[in-house]
Amino acid sequence: MSNPQGFDPKAYWSATLKLLVITLIIWFLVSFGAGILFRDALDGIHLGGYPLGFWFAQQGSIFVFVGLIFWYAKRMDKIDREHDVHED
Repeated sequence: MSNPQGFDPKAYWSATLKLLVITLIIWFLVSFGAGILFRDALDGIHLGGYPLGFWFAQQGSIFVFVGLIFWYAKRMDKIDREHDVHED
């Protein structure tokens, strides 16, 4: 990785930290929120014959986490390109 002219490390770190906080909030809401805190409310909705709170606790959170990994990688790549620190 080269050190481009005009690179602002504070802006880069701020954008990266903001993305990390958003990712952790989504992770928390899906794992702890949907599976435990909001389980009773979500159980009124059925997905594939199972209550939604149960579905999130058993397998839905895994699907969301895998999607979250790809979303995070894509957003991080966009931040790298915006700050001209991408590798390709």
